[in-house]
Amino acid sequence: MKKRSIYLAAFAIAAIGIAMFLVKLDRLGLPLTPNQDTAVWTIEARARFEAKGGPLTARLEIPAAPLGFEILDEDFISSNYGVTTEREDLKRTSIWTVRRAKGKQSVYYRMSVVEADSVKQHTDAFPGFPDRPEREEAFDSAIEALLEKVRNESADITSFTGALIRRVNKLEGDSAVGLLNDGEVTASRRALQLVDILASARIPARVVWGISLEDEVRNAPLVPYVEVHNQSVWLPFDPLTGGKGYPDGFLIWYIGSNPLLDLEGAKNGEVHFAVARTLREMVDVAAQRAQKGDSMWFDFSLFALPIQTQNVYRVLLTVPLGAFLVVLLRGFVGIKTFGTFMPVLIALAFRETELWVGILLFVTIVGLGLWIRFLLERLQLLLVPRLAAVLTIVVLLMLTISIVSFHLGMDTGISVALFPMVILAMTIERMSLVWEETGGRDAITQGAGSLLVASACYLVVSNAYLAHLSYVFPELLLVVLAAAIVLGRYTGYRLLEFWRFRSVWLGRGDAS
Repeated sequence: MKKRSIYLAAFAIAAIGIAMFLVKLDRLGLPLTPNQDTAVWTIEARARFEAKGGPLTARLEIPAAPLGFEILDEDFISSNYGVTTEREDLKRTSIWTVRRAKGKQSVYYRMSVVEADSVKQHTDAFPGFPDRPEREEAFDSAIEALLEKVRNESADITSFTGALIRRVNKLEGDSAVGLLNDGEVTASRRALQLVDILASARIPARVVWGISLEDEVRNAPLVPYVEVHNQSVWLPFDPLTGGKGYPDGFLIWYIGSNPLLDLEGAKNGEVHFAVARTLREMVDVAAQRAQKGDSMWFDFSLFALPIQTQNVYRVLLTVPLGAFLVVLLRGFVGIKTFGTFMPVLIALAFRETELWVGILLFVTIVGLGLWIRFLLERLQLLLVPRLAAVLTIVVLLMLTISIVSFHLGMDTGISVALFPMVILAMTIERMSLVWEETGGRDAITQGAGSLLVASACYLVVSNAYLAHLSYVFPELLLVVLAAAIVLGRYTGYRLLEFWRFRSVWLGRGDAS
């Protein structure tokens, strides 16, 4: 195959891998680095009421799609109640029903949310201009006078609403303000009044109820805001100060002037909110988000597999990275090893024994096995029986080292059982053949090279960042595959060959 075709194929493979990586990064929000935590807020609404003894229906307003947050999971907790939900645009209601109930009752709604990169304004369609409300003539005249003053102080809907709220909340003012401030002024009452006044100005307005998320709050208040529509988006305002926008960590619970809890067959209803904050790994949050949304990328990812299988692939997916490093060290640096993938398998064993202990155990087993292999040479065995004998010796050596290290209180020596015994046996056999054919120097050189490459592979397969990327974004291995394909056609000099032929290069330099 021509080089151009190979390069095009490698480019296509790498492009597919990078495209899948970018899509998953955008759709699932998976982190690029390991051990990243994100705040998950759990909000619990407890509705309490007193049943009259007959059929009971409780309608509790619950969040639909809160701005800036994403619902991960939710639970409806009750005893002997049937639960259904209704949704209409941004309004969502949970309906609790029971055929017969008497006395004090409690139902719970609990949800977990995580902050999301979404818009901070409602962008639903323009609801139309409201009708002017009917009032007593004196009161209506006072409101119209107030609105006229506000119009003179403003230039658009935003400035009009802010000026109106500030004027209405003045302690001293005109007659309309005095009428509005007659009695106890609360945020909820003020928000409903502002919606009514804005309707007289033919400005669409509504009340938005939410909770300020703070950790370990047992009785969080439901805070009202006023939203006005400027024929493009809804703009939120604080009904007491006129400040524009929602504060950080404000979770919208529901929208509208209707009561939070509506009861039929019960009385004395009240709702209490509790808020708690926990930290979860971003990988788990992203997986839960994708699972809740029935994402195709989740269905065809590692997260859909059983946990035990996932743990196996956490290790296996690092093997191609180690193999690619072997390609670089053998093909470009020129380090000689026994076998192609033996260093990678030894590196996986080093993950359990730690590097220096693993090197010591490797040298001990191979050294003793090689000595015993030379003793077996006098028996002049055939290849297969000789390999079986070497394998048996390796197993016995591993057993001996484990028992001795255990009695010496060295727990790391027990991990020698994780070494790939077949690879060790083949290494001993290959090393002995090289010793006989080309001498001990070449055998020791290749053995040291194998150990050096295995140590380098250990640094790759044990790297937390690389392990995270290969596990969370396995499609990036397509980029590794493309690089291996491109490098597979390299037939030039290796780095060690420049040192090997240094006299030639130095001679050319003198001649010039």
